[in-house]
Amino acid sequence: NYEPLDTAKFEYKWQWAYQEKFEKAGLMALLGSGFDPGATNMFTAYIAKHYFDEIHYLDIIDVNGGDHGYPFATNFNPEINIREVTAECRHWENGEFVTTPAMSLKQSFTCPDGVGSYNIYRMYHEELESLTKHFPSLKKAQFWMSFSDNYLKHLEVLGNVGMTGIEPVEYEGQQIVPIQFLKTLLPDPSTLGPRTKGKTCIGCVVRGIKDGKEKTVYLYNICDHQECYAEVQSQAISYTTGVPAMIGAKMMVEQKWMKAGVWNMEQLDPDPFMDDMNQHGLPWKVIEEPGYDLV
Repeated sequence: NYEPLDTAKFEYKWQWAYQEKFEKAGLMALLGSGFDPGATNMFTAYIAKHYFDEIHYLDIIDVNGGDHGYPFATNFNPEINIREVTAECRHWENGEFVTTPAMSLKQSFTCPDGVGSYNIYRMYHEELESLTKHFPSLKKAQFWMSFSDNYLKHLEVLGNVGMTGIEPVEYEGQQIVPIQFLKTLLPDPSTLGPRTKGKTCIGCVVRGIKDGKEKTVYLYNICDHQECYAEVQSQAISYTTGVPAMIGAKMMVEQKWMKAGVWNMEQLDPDPFMDDMNQHGLPWKVIEEPGYDLV
């Protein structure tokens, strides 16, 4: 975990600070080449490039409809996952980040292609930091993630008894961090693959202006947990994270993306990356005017 131990910041400024050093050294660093962040940055850039003259509203929506059968488990590193969920929410509105209590705003979202309807909760995710910087026309940008009532109840209880804390406490003469101890008790995310059934649906809903008229576009990917396990012996959370990392490296090796400095995904041409997503197990679809009435 590269984040400061005492505060869950999830900020790119730690990496942006190396821009000049990387330029002078003739090296390239690619930031956040997972799914979210990563593919969601590419989705936003692709939509902005091909469907709009100017984008004004962005909603990144991450739905995991998978069921692993455990009472409580996280789909990736528990320390990162729980810190994300319990951190104060920040969203972009009218030129600044607005802070609200964690998990204080939810709405229902119906995924396409029969994936189903889920409660999604507004939370902070680091791609908002870079996307609002690189798309200054954005008036509002939000990130949403689905959680079951069961997951949230477990998280509430763990928080109430101090198990999600990131401050060290003394136990039998040793300093331990509660959330790191909790991580050792929870199921290892790498073992969830054979147990997990269902699908993920992750995408971006963008509103903006094209030829003087307002329009909305939704670009998304759906990934099946069991199909992922059959292919690579891992569930869809790992698959959707790993494939974009591979494609990002491939873009650099093939010189399609290669310039000295430290770069976020959306600063680079989205087209070859999006083409490779279709070729390497993460096909995406576009719905124009999807009819969503998002908060």
